[in-house]
Amino acid sequence: MPNLYVGIDVSKDLSTAQGLDAEGNKVFYLEFAMTAEGFTRLYKAAMAVCKNTSDPVLAVESTGCYHLNLFSFLTGKGFRCFIINPLLIANFSRLSLRKTKTDKKDAMSIAQFILLHSDTLMETEQSELFQDLKDFAREHESLTSLIAAMKNDIRRMLQITFPELESMCNLFSQTMRSFLMKYASARKIRTARHGAIARALTHKDGRKKPPVPHTVLIEAAKASVAAGGTAKEMLLPDKLATLEYMIERKKSTSKMLVELCQGTRVEDIEIIKSIGGVRDTTASSFIAELGDCNRFKSYKNLIAFAGLDSSTHKSGKFEGKSRISKRGNRHLRRIIYMMASCIVRKDNVFRSYFQKRKREGLSYKEAVIATSHKLIRVLHSMLLSRTHYKEVMHNS
Repeated sequence: MPNLYVGIDVSKDLSTAQGLDAEGNKVFYLEFAMTAEGFTRLYKAAMAVCKNTSDPVLAVESTGCYHLNLFSFLTGKGFRCFIINPLLIANFSRLSLRKTKTDKKDAMSIAQFILLHSDTLMETEQSELFQDLKDFAREHESLTSLIAAMKNDIRRMLQITFPELESMCNLFSQTMRSFLMKYASARKIRTARHGAIARALTHKDGRKKPPVPHTVLIEAAKASVAAGGTAKEMLLPDKLATLEYMIERKKSTSKMLVELCQGTRVEDIEIIKSIGGVRDTTASSFIAELGDCNRFKSYKNLIAFAGLDSSTHKSGKFEGKSRISKRGNRHLRRIIYMMASCIVRKDNVFRSYFQKRKREGLSYKEAVIATSHKLIRVLHSMLLSRTHYKEVMHNS
């Protein structure tokens, strides 16, 4: 049994640590800087109480990026360390009638929480490998969001410079992105030579058809109701160049994520991809956010970890509508939702389940979430048993 429980309230510059013994008595309190010297002070304070690094249990709240260096230091020293969801500590603190909130009290709450729950806590996998995978996966997610926002900006600007264009072709194909960098408005197309427009619309492959015939495009430009907008004509090429850069960044980030994951977790990728509709990047992102599947004793733990568990408000005769809690890993929740959305279009079993839930009255989004639950059950079983999709479905 551990003889020291240390709760650590982490902040950017100065953190606090509260140590309790197995009886809940205060052993030490420490304020330390988030530097090598500060980390060493914490290490010495813990070792002054314990004989070896396996004796204490330490816990830090998940605080964006600020806790990662400290967590890496502590686990590198051999300590048993947990990363705790702040919601757990917040709910635990509400058990007290006092509303005082200080760094010292927060550290005490974390220490008391792990003293009571250390046997049931789930250790968070934060090895250097998993942190690298997570960094790549979240950069990929961030770039995806930025690209979507940039595309919306470009669409809005084109509604002024050439509103008819969006209904004629895919604005963001490689050929059209290149074309619009030269001809960002109906006015520019009208004043250009026909041969120049035809060449700009030619696919770089040379064998593929242009996204829209140049004669059709020119006629549409002549009849356009575009209001003009010289500033937008000048700004659009810059926005398209930025979009091009972000698309290339996303491709390179995706490549690095997949290569790193295949170099270390290739079997997991193949197991996940055995379900139709799952690609390398999605499987790698899922693994990055999941960590080691063995951490989850039940698929229900994984559903809760992703924040896809049901949250119902019920009191007396009143029963509110059930919603997902959204209290878990939002990045993992997004990946699972995206996987389920793709899988229902590719796999007969999941598509039948999705359609069944829609017939029962669920909306599209609710049916996808219900399918996500089924997907988690299947993925959890596959990863623990090291079997592929067809084998699992055949045995279930």
